[in-house]
Amino acid sequence: MKKFLVAVALLAQLGACTPSAPVNNGVYMLLDTSGTYRQELQKAEQIIRYTLSRLDATDSFAVARIDTGSFSEKDIVAKVSFDDRPSTINRQKRLFAEKVGKFVASVQSSPYTDITGGLLQAIEYLNEKQTSNKTILIFSDMKEDLKDGYVRDMDFDLDGFNVIALNVTKLRSDNIDPREYLSRLAEWKARIEKFGGHWQVINDLDGLEGLL
Repeated sequence: MKKFLVAVALLAQLGACTPSAPVNNGVYMLLDTSGTYRQELQKAEQIIRYTLSRLDATDSFAVARIDTGSFSEKDIVAKVSFDDRPSTINRQKRLFAEKVGKFVASVQSSPYTDITGGLLQAIEYLNEKQTSNKTILIFSDMKEDLKDGYVRDMDFDLDGFNVIALNVTKLRSDNIDPREYLSRLAEWKARIEKFGGHWQVINDLDGLEGLL
């Protein structure tokens, strides 16, 4: 019995000495490319550069377009998991920014806006990376427009995810009836929180400070 108690005490000491797992960040940013919203993408590029500046070793970042059917890796514009060497991280960030710049300069408008599909892809990507913090940024007017036949009425697991809508510009119809804008955001908030996520809207992009 005495030997057993000694063994338990040793195991407890070992457990106390075990270093805690590193805290890292996973960020997945969705870019709305539909209609005139494509003209907003230069502002999105600034947000991407800011996000890159906030991420560090072992963090992961991906940027994807919201397209007709966004539940696909083909819509990922750039993705990276950062090394733990500063010189390599700097090179990774530079290459990432270059890919995004080329995309913004050449992207064509999408006729449909599959935000839900993009969310599903973001969840899958960040879960695979197993990051401590999971953030989904959605750069969009949050008006979903699905092609006939696409099914997006489904449950998904957002437990532990922060979902942040950025630069939610008002549509022409919103100016006529502001209730449409408020209702659209309220519906997304209810949907995200229903599945365990934390919802936030940031239209003043200075509000990004401190989030990452």
